[in-house]
Amino acid sequence: MDKIAVLIPCYNESRTIEKVVRDWKKALPEAVIYVYDNNSTDGTGEIARASGAVVRREPLQGKGNVIRRMFREINAECYVMVDGDDTYPADAGPEMVREVLENHADMVVGDRLSSTYFEENKRPFHNLGNAMTRLFINRLFHSEIKDIMTGLRAFSYQFVKTFPVLSRGFEIETEMTIHAVDKNMLIKNCVVEYRDRPEGSESKLNTVSDGIKVLKTIFRLFKNYRPLPFFGAITIFLLLLSAAFFLPVFFAFLKTGLVRKIPTLIVCGFVVLAALLSLTAGIILDSLLQKDRQAFEFRMQLTERMHQEETERRQRNED
Repeated sequence: MDKIAVLIPCYNESRTIEKVVRDWKKALPEAVIYVYDNNSTDGTGEIARASGAVVRREPLQGKGNVIRRMFREINAECYVMVDGDDTYPADAGPEMVREVLENHADMVVGDRLSSTYFEENKRPFHNLGNAMTRLFINRLFHSEIKDIMTGLRAFSYQFVKTFPVLSRGFEIETEMTIHAVDKNMLIKNCVVEYRDRPEGSESKLNTVSDGIKVLKTIFRLFKNYRPLPFFGAITIFLLLLSAAFFLPVFFAFLKTGLVRKIPTLIVCGFVVLAALLSLTAGIILDSLLQKDRQAFEFRMQLTERMHQEETERRQRNED
């Protein structure tokens, strides 16, 4: 088991990867630098290897697929994940590692949005998307995460080995954040100075398509992680819709003693039944979610035991 592992997912970052590896080796000399080459065609892997990084390949395209491979293969007491585009400063690494190893943080977020991101980033729709994503998640999940989409994070062993990676692409950051919030993990924010990509380096993030994927991910995870509020909102909507059509029929009945719109009354009854079914689904799924959280806490205990055994084994090997 490594003491510190720096994880760098890469796809065609030949212009910047040498500097990124060099900077992180200087900032964290005790760390092992892992570069995972995601089908690069510009020699990124060869440059990283020549710079002193351990290079591995992930054939399935997408950042989520790369992170899944990283988390499965690497064992470390502390993980630092950073993009290979040289937009994040390596000098933030020691503080983030300290939060994990000494203060027992499960995830440390490299917060760009509280510093220079909006001035440095030249893509206005990216700025808007980051702000909207932060607003949605903090409101829906009652959290105070400062930067949802950041590519600089540090993780504990417990987080990495209990996090189920489901996303394939850039929406992975959203998934990691919501998982940590939902499982009541200790999250710390570390303000970092962001700098835009150097000349000739192109972003792999598509503003429209990847933005839609992120929004779909937020919607899906809200349904999965908070089913009672989700289906409760549907229940309220259906009840209000039913009431809007039922009340005119009801008031007409009070005046005339006749029900002139029987089909409308029947439809209202079915809408109310659908509302009750939605509420029932929310209650059942919420109960299952509570059971899953109990099982997760048990998995965390097992993971902690594995972590202690791995740490003791590493210390014996060093001695």
